[in-house]
Amino acid sequence: MKPFHVQRNVIALVWGSLLLVGTDHAFGQDALDRLKPDYLQRMREARERFALQRQAVANEGSISQDSYRSVRANLHVHSELSHDSRGKIEDIVAAAKRAGTEVLMFTEHPSKEKDFYLDGNQGIRDEVLLIPGAEMKGMLVFPTLSLRPYESSEPIDLARLVRTRGGHVFLSHLEERMDWEIPGLSGVEIYNTHADFKKQKRMVEAMKNPLWLVKLGELVKEYPQEVFSALQSYPDDYLKRWDELNQIAPHCGVAANDAHQNVGVRIRLKDADSVSVEDPIGEVLLTLPKLLAAPVIKIPSDAMPGNLLFSLQLDPYECSLRHAGTHLLVKEFSREGVWDALENRRAFVAFDWLADAKGFNAWVVDASDLIGPAVHSIGSRVRWSDDLHWVAHAPLNCDWRLLRNGSVVVETKGSEFKERLIEPGIYRIEAWLTVGEEKLPWILSNPIFVQEGDDGG
Repeated sequence: MKPFHVQRNVIALVWGSLLLVGTDHAFGQDALDRLKPDYLQRMREARERFALQRQAVANEGSISQDSYRSVRANLHVHSELSHDSRGKIEDIVAAAKRAGTEVLMFTEHPSKEKDFYLDGNQGIRDEVLLIPGAEMKGMLVFPTLSLRPYESSEPIDLARLVRTRGGHVFLSHLEERMDWEIPGLSGVEIYNTHADFKKQKRMVEAMKNPLWLVKLGELVKEYPQEVFSALQSYPDDYLKRWDELNQIAPHCGVAANDAHQNVGVRIRLKDADSVSVEDPIGEVLLTLPKLLAAPVIKIPSDAMPGNLLFSLQLDPYECSLRHAGTHLLVKEFSREGVWDALENRRAFVAFDWLADAKGFNAWVVDASDLIGPAVHSIGSRVRWSDDLHWVAHAPLNCDWRLLRNGSVVVETKGSEFKERLIEPGIYRIEAWLTVGEEKLPWILSNPIFVQEGDDGG
């Protein structure tokens, strides 16, 4: 997520904002309402229960008929090569392994100091595949060559260049560019963590108060993942636009973690009478009187100027990377294997913080083939016949929603799903999990394109 900026009149809001954490609000989709001990504990217990209930499915980790392997990837990741991050590659890789991530696709902000492609993180490090890329011109760009000579290009020209040279381009931050149509794109973000964060208006306002963050720190220590993932909402605006773009041409849908590890606060003793408040990348945001800070942070009597009094990181890489992932069905564990999966849309997005989605799979079976049933993986183009069945499996009982051209056509429950298709269309499936009375999106698949007269593939 992008760094927050503190308003200079924040002192007047301090005490009122401190009351927001832990008070009783009517529960809703607002993240601030979720930042209460009882809610966070309920989510922790649900996550533990899902982990115990999880059942391996017959095709877990692969699709036997096509010999695909399932790998978990994170796209839209920033390191110290970006101006707004200080992330060290060894720390990011270690966080990725703890989060269950096998592929990291970096999207650095271009700079004059470093060439994001030539100097970027790439290759395999501690069993994690690293792929260099950039966030530029409103897109996530993963090229096969240095783009230094082309950084001033218009988005449409840059996309054409990268794609014709065998790279990938994904439209980013759809909330800022819903009317963009760029020919030949690999796909689009169908979820973006920072966009989700921006929807949380009350939480964004509260975060402008560093002393509110100090109070929040008590919850972060106990429930780090649950606090981070409290911002999750169903990306209906992104999905609607994705469904529209798929009517024009197939677009692979991916999750964007927008991981920076740059949201939080550090408080230092400035002098005998004041403290300074910094963000995680070292920018001094404001100075507060020591008397105002003393009621909410411990200031040792022997503290010296410059001593760190309090530190809170709201978006550690581990929590950010675990929150959502893009699962790819690859033929081999390599950049080429990842490229092929993205090109053919063999992918699904999962909020793995809630439950590990490994083992989910969906396909269309054509039982009309006289030789034997033909099986088409997600992302495929399929010729319409009157004996097509959508099949899906998940490692947990869930609520299924099958959508055709963006509209729900079937809803059911269970760990397996099977439905005969009655007409051509663009079909995708969603899996939801229930916690108490709340239903949360868990898995969002890429579509299968069922078309009359299509040659399939």
